[in-house]
Amino acid sequence: MFEKVEELGHTLKKSDYDEQLPELRRQLLIIQQKLRQMDFPVIILISGVDGGGKGEAINLLNEWMDPHYVQTNAFDDPSDEEKERPEFWRFWRTLPAKGTIGIYTGSWYSEPLSRRVHQEINDEQLQSGLMHIRQLEQLLIDDGALIIKCWLHLGRDAQKKRLKKLEKNPETSWRVTSRDKKHLETYDEFISAAEKVLSGTGTGISPWLIIDGTDKHYRRLAIGRHVLDSISRHIEQRGADRGGIEKPAAPGVINIAQHNLLDTLDLTLKLEEKTYHEQLRFYQGKLSKLARLARQKKRSSILVFEGWDAGGKGGAIRRLIHALDARNYRVIPVCAPTDEERSRHYLWRFWRHIPRAGKITIYDRSWYGRVLVERVEGFTAECEWQRGYSEIVNFEEELMRDGIIILKFWLHIDKDEQLRRFQSREQISYKQYKITDEDYRNREQWAAYELAVNEMIARTSTLAAPWTLVEGNDKKYARIKVLKSYCERLESALG
Repeated sequence: MFEKVEELGHTLKKSDYDEQLPELRRQLLIIQQKLRQMDFPVIILISGVDGGGKGEAINLLNEWMDPHYVQTNAFDDPSDEEKERPEFWRFWRTLPAKGTIGIYTGSWYSEPLSRRVHQEINDEQLQSGLMHIRQLEQLLIDDGALIIKCWLHLGRDAQKKRLKKLEKNPETSWRVTSRDKKHLETYDEFISAAEKVLSGTGTGISPWLIIDGTDKHYRRLAIGRHVLDSISRHIEQRGADRGGIEKPAAPGVINIAQHNLLDTLDLTLKLEEKTYHEQLRFYQGKLSKLARLARQKKRSSILVFEGWDAGGKGGAIRRLIHALDARNYRVIPVCAPTDEERSRHYLWRFWRHIPRAGKITIYDRSWYGRVLVERVEGFTAECEWQRGYSEIVNFEEELMRDGIIILKFWLHIDKDEQLRRFQSREQISYKQYKITDEDYRNREQWAAYELAVNEMIARTSTLAAPWTLVEGNDKKYARIKVLKSYCERLESALG
């Protein structure tokens, strides 16, 4: 793969470089202004061998374009905070907004490549890591993102010469570290692993461009032109696609008929007052101990609460947190996305709140809005919410791969009970804020939501992260079932 690049030995005269650069910079600024009006972000990954010119390339891209809309992210060894979260957490939180550019050095490729070179993982484990990277990139690409991947290459002799030159110059000697020198000793292993990485992740829609980094003038123009051409093609393609893009489905349009899982729930289940308080004390005490043990063992939890309006989510959450240390949990209420959230992938706002090791995040509504409210209300195209099922399953698998315990609750009530609760809220001053015209309007979509819930449960309930369906007509019964389910899951996970 790299031998051909070395054989070609691309060079460019300085006079030619000086002649061509002004026009390239002008075109980059023009295309960047067009990008500002587009509905997708650009992600540029700059990778390659030490001394290949990665840092210079990043500095030049920032210099050639308007830096107000370019965000550079440099990742080294993960911090303690990053180590306590899933591998991709630190990358997700820095993803650029639509219409802007994010440049990455030390990207999601760095760790698996480094670990393979140092024989911390084998080829099979490397391929497993690359599979997760392909899933990540496909997720972003499906949402419209343009991913540009550049590999700056140097042969062994050229790299050795470059590092010596940098080290000799007092102004650049700081750039040559002991790690760079150590990497030079493992050049063959590095190139062998890099070939596996590039061949395993270079796809038709997200290919790697391998650039000969020997001649700085050629290298600089090659990167600039590739960025320019890639963004131009993507803008053109998005414009061509826009005419044929599927429009959001009309509200209430559901394209599936299946058995109603919710009808199997026995909504007559209830607890007497005395039994409820006895079990409440018991399970809250048990949860308090288990949560402290989970904290000691650095096992974090994510609890997802979905359900009908007035289904009892808030009450169940309050009984849960009564048993927990407020310093160790967060409750995230999920409403309509903000402008900042709308400018990124819909999962971005949920990645931001992934808990540190041993802590708990409780989502009151969640990423399942993609296949519920966005589907039923016609806020997103069918191809997008249909894709959401696999995206969500992969997302949850990524979290569980890091050891996070996930529980998902659907709190179910019937339509008559919902109406009783709505009317009750209207009579209680401190609960009136909970009821809106939107709640009553949503009742008209009950059948459509019911079908969407059934498909959501069928397609996203996995062995590792099953849905817990909670019979909620009796609030006391529902709260105890939630507490008991979390205790049982913690006991199983903690051994």
